[in-house]
Amino acid sequence: MPVVVVESPAKAKTINKYLGPDYTVLASYGHVRDLPPKDGSVDTDDEFSMKWEVGNDSRKHVKAIADALKEDNALILATDPDREGEAISWHLQEALTKRRSIKKDTPVSRVTFNAITKDAVTEAMQNPRQVDMPLVEAYLARRALDYLVGFNLSPVLWRKLPGAKSAGRVQSVCLRLIVEREMEIEAFKPVEYWSVRALFETPRGQTYEARLVTLAGKKLDKHDLTNATQAELAVQAITSRALSVTSVEAKPAARNPSAPFMTSTLQQEASRKFGMGARHAMQVAQRLYEAGYITYMRTDGIDMAPEAVTATRDVIGDRYGAEYVPDSPRMYKNKAKNAQEAHECIRPTDMSRDAKTLKLTDEDQRKLYDLIWKRTIACQMAAARLERTTVEIGSADGQVGLRATGQVMMFDGFMRVYEEGRDDVADEDDKRLPQIMQGDPSPFAKASLREQFAKATSDSGERVAKEAVLSDNESVLALQHHTQPPPRYTEATLVKRMEELGIGRPSTYASIVTTIQDREYVRKDKNRLIPEEKGRIVTIFLLNFFRQYVGYEFTATLEEQLDDVSAGGRDYKELLSKFWRDFSAAIGETSELRISEVLDKLDEALAPQLYPPREDGSDPRICPKCGAGQLHLKTSRTGGFVGCGNYPECTYTRPIAGEGAQGEERLLGEDAGDEIWLKSGRFGPYVQRGEPTPENKKPPRASLPRGWSKDDLDLEKALTLLSLPRQIGDHPEGGMITSNFGRFGPYLMHQLADEAKPVYANLKDPNDVFEIGMNRAVELLAEKRANPGRRGQAAAKPLKDLGEHPDGGAMQVLDGRYGPYVKWEKVNATLPKDIKPEDVTLEMAVELANEKAAKKGSQKKAAPKKKTAPKKTTKKAAS
Repeated sequence: MPVVVVESPAKAKTINKYLGPDYTVLASYGHVRDLPPKDGSVDTDDEFSMKWEVGNDSRKHVKAIADALKEDNALILATDPDREGEAISWHLQEALTKRRSIKKDTPVSRVTFNAITKDAVTEAMQNPRQVDMPLVEAYLARRALDYLVGFNLSPVLWRKLPGAKSAGRVQSVCLRLIVEREMEIEAFKPVEYWSVRALFETPRGQTYEARLVTLAGKKLDKHDLTNATQAELAVQAITSRALSVTSVEAKPAARNPSAPFMTSTLQQEASRKFGMGARHAMQVAQRLYEAGYITYMRTDGIDMAPEAVTATRDVIGDRYGAEYVPDSPRMYKNKAKNAQEAHECIRPTDMSRDAKTLKLTDEDQRKLYDLIWKRTIACQMAAARLERTTVEIGSADGQVGLRATGQVMMFDGFMRVYEEGRDDVADEDDKRLPQIMQGDPSPFAKASLREQFAKATSDSGERVAKEAVLSDNESVLALQHHTQPPPRYTEATLVKRMEELGIGRPSTYASIVTTIQDREYVRKDKNRLIPEEKGRIVTIFLLNFFRQYVGYEFTATLEEQLDDVSAGGRDYKELLSKFWRDFSAAIGETSELRISEVLDKLDEALAPQLYPPREDGSDPRICPKCGAGQLHLKTSRTGGFVGCGNYPECTYTRPIAGEGAQGEERLLGEDAGDEIWLKSGRFGPYVQRGEPTPENKKPPRASLPRGWSKDDLDLEKALTLLSLPRQIGDHPEGGMITSNFGRFGPYLMHQLADEAKPVYANLKDPNDVFEIGMNRAVELLAEKRANPGRRGQAAAKPLKDLGEHPDGGAMQVLDGRYGPYVKWEKVNATLPKDIKPEDVTLEMAVELANEKAAKKGSQKKAAPKKKTAPKKTTKKAAS
């Protein structure tokens, strides 16, 4: 009865059903060994030998496997079919050999399956092999590189840039992409331009819209009309001439479906369509894979197994008809350079089962499975057939020309099932056109373009300014536009860009994007990634002192070399030796620099960005507050900023982004001889009365309440905040009632003579701090005294009961002070922001709880238990 080891308990449970009682199936719970986070874990003087240790949380799992091998002397390693899975199998074999659980006569084999189905598992068991050492060596090389970069570069950051948390081989390159995009946006200078549109009517009374493409007999480029005057002249040129249709050209066109999903494209599409973060999308896909519903979800392959192609074509014919099945199967070329990692695409294991048939209860699983099923079906469907039409309208003298474009769907093909999401704005060629004949007159429509203008403005957001020139009959319209900066990255577009540059690998994208957010280098706002000041200063430092190692080409070339290692074409120790020789020299040079030298160099390198020319021609380095001090780049625990050299006499600061940037100090006015300032601090924006002096080291200040905008803040509002706490009035039983803002929001405070501590009552609306009346305040305080809070109350009712943890103990989802969390005995694991309590499954909760327990275990050792006398127990009757 061989012992089969997989990675997760959910996967073990599914495989156990297929293999039956002749096998013992156990879970390793992921990686069992790792490099200890201390110096010397990778010995650069001993051919990069690595010192591994079994994690505290993994010891019991390794022991369980070792105990099983005492009974059954045969081991089958069935971890995931990728580089990480191969590494886990190798680690298990090494750890069990070290424990002497694997003896000389113990047969050890490796099996892989791309899908957890009975057929796939049975076939894998019939085709065992040995652990693929080139693949393991590629893993060892990556792990060593990540350790050497992180463990040697991070301390340099800590010492030279207070507040910086870490650097990473791929993480820092990813951060550079986001920071450089933000710098492009800040350096962007919008250019005004105008476009002209006209609304025409066909002889049959149908309307269509056309845009101006020729003026004064010359072709008009997009940005040629630069102001309202030119736009108005263009409107007059159109309205003063008789126009007719000079040509109608219809061309057949076809649209082919997208390739089936691989890891990166699944992450992109889940982000576009559902707003799912890359990490969450992979967690959901993992659960679908372990349940046997989809093939392995970490892959850079886009080819499909022949039997899957046949099954897909059969489903298409049955559901949609023979006309939707192309004459021959569609073949997609695999982009993966390394054949050993070119697994099959991500697809359903049974094409006949759609999301409705599976009846998945988890909403995210249902949505993601539906997406994968539709994409897979569509990739083998017939092309969509379109007819693209271009209509040219012009004047007899050739001075004015307009063009209308559109398309007609002749056959929907794959689009009946699925159409890939887009990151850019939809093309106007997608519009439908009415029947238009060459030679037809083109009279202006009686309808107004005013409504179309309003829609164009709302559809494109900031892309169209709210200024326009209308003709007298309102059928010709000129719209003002401004060129737009490149958009900030979303997780989808960032993953796409990393893939284009060859940075990282599909299996790592999710963790990289998550890490830079966890490090507080980047924040996500409305699904867009925005660099924090801390992230900027780290990137700027690395670009100036370690430019080669955050270079896009260097990182991509290193990835190719690692692929060569996994294909058996390169020695991994030779690769590490070459990297370490140059990298250690760069570390040594930078370590000797003083912090002041580092800041001076960064200040010089960033001068054009930090100190751009001022409109009044004054020196951009002179402090705008005191008018005497020189501005310099400085660092703090929250990142980099620009500050006055006359500190502490002058406390002026502003963000790296430049003058006028969000977060810059702003003088709101004066009150009673004091300057009232709006500033930004570690915990957000606040207002302050005056500046610190030796006599008054902590001048009055007040944070902006949630919902208050810095842009809308004026002197009156600032003084209102600084006047807090507000005295509402005397309580009927004595004592003043006050209102204020605190750490947890707006509140009331009151203390009776016989009370040891004040009573606090939360207010729901921030405006109540300034507006609540006496009667309501007394009522809320009475309710609070009658129900004083959590102390003495019954335990909170669970939001969801999940069942038993595999190691014993009930698992629940509860609502806590800082949001919903998973509770397992003494372990409390906060839910990620993008996961709703109702969507939490037992498998997800076990993963979160184990991860939190592992962190707690690594932070401190459990105190030794005191020995107590054994209790007398009464034996229970056997049930």
